[in-house]
Amino acid sequence: MHDLVVVGAGPYGLSVAAHAAAAGLDLRVLGRPMASWRDHMPDGMYLKSEPWASDLSEPVGGDTLAAYCADRGLRAEHGTPLSIGTFTRYGLWFADRLPVPVEDRTVTSVSAGPDGFRVETADGGALLARTVVLAVGVMPFVHLPETLRELPVGLASHSSDHRDLTRFKDTDVTVVGAGQAALETAALLAEQGARPTVVARAGGVRWNTLPQPLRRGPLARLRAPHSGLGTGWSTWVWSELPGAVRRLPAGSRAHIAATALGPAGAWWLRDRLEGVVPVRLGRELLRAESTDGGTVRVELATGEAGAGTEVLESGHVIAATGFVPDLRRLGILDPALRDGLRTVRGTGAPELSGGFESSRPGLFFAGLLTAPSFGPSMRFVHGASFTAPRLVRGVRQRLGGRRWPVRVPRPAARAAAGREPVAARAE
Repeated sequence: MHDLVVVGAGPYGLSVAAHAAAAGLDLRVLGRPMASWRDHMPDGMYLKSEPWASDLSEPVGGDTLAAYCADRGLRAEHGTPLSIGTFTRYGLWFADRLPVPVEDRTVTSVSAGPDGFRVETADGGALLARTVVLAVGVMPFVHLPETLRELPVGLASHSSDHRDLTRFKDTDVTVVGAGQAALETAALLAEQGARPTVVARAGGVRWNTLPQPLRRGPLARLRAPHSGLGTGWSTWVWSELPGAVRRLPAGSRAHIAATALGPAGAWWLRDRLEGVVPVRLGRELLRAESTDGGTVRVELATGEAGAGTEVLESGHVIAATGFVPDLRRLGILDPALRDGLRTVRGTGAPELSGGFESSRPGLFFAGLLTAPSFGPSMRFVHGASFTAPRLVRGVRQRLGGRRWPVRVPRPAARAAAGREPVAARAE
């Protein structure tokens, strides 16, 4: 029986694995490395976060995004957008440097056992573990508006469904949403020959401003401190004090997780969208139906209290409508185990201890599902640096505080032994 099985190999799963391996735990890591980034983001996208706020976490602190880029002659500088492709390759490089292999296996079930948990995989395998971390990313929690769910396959999709947008060349596409995913998807569609229109409930598009220099005078720093999620005191609290957020009443936490750092476009995207892509604001989806011509007819409510209506017809609708953290959407979790978990009042997310442990001893969570407990930083890569060391401390406490030898990563030795690098397999 293993000390720990980590389910998921995105930024959170890999960061937890790095700390757990360094702590000497008997560890298995299951999942396709950087799967969401590799498979569910269109070519040409950029990180919205600053490069220095997008590091994966490991105890020594040397495997940073900046270090990866510097070794390859790439820029990872404050105020300079970095491509999703570069960040994805960084994550694969990080995975390959772990002192334990990342097993590209699909987990199909996590259930409770007499001494811990049973983890089953699609290849027919099963592992037993004293503790489990579910770091499953965002894909189980895709939110598609109900009005679009009944449309035929091929006429409506979520923004995360697309790796290649060139299929929409010469097609009218309605993009629903006013956040970064919607705005950048629309800009990319236009640049690749499609005819997008953005539709949103919001009364206006919010744009982030050009980031302030990292080196500023003391008064400027006092007025608007930098943090991993941006500048300003409230942003600094969400970024740097997730543990304090957890101590707030459940209703306050849920509200903060759902509303703080709301939809906005990156400053570097504005010129690519304004005057290029039509934007219809103050619109609410009423209904959508397919036509005899194979298009989508979307009816929108307009004006105050939906006093008027407007109809759009397009070849496809892309909903950039985000993700909803809800345990009921986590199909790999055995219902008998899932239904017994305490949740944050008003949400479907698990209530967690300061060590990211659920009400079922030994079952830990990382990533989006932890936002209603620890705040909005858990929606971003930056939150992995807070999560990983605290979660691993929680695992060790659950295991009884035994002493483990600290392991030092030796990626060169593993490569010399003949292990094929993860990054090489991905190319």
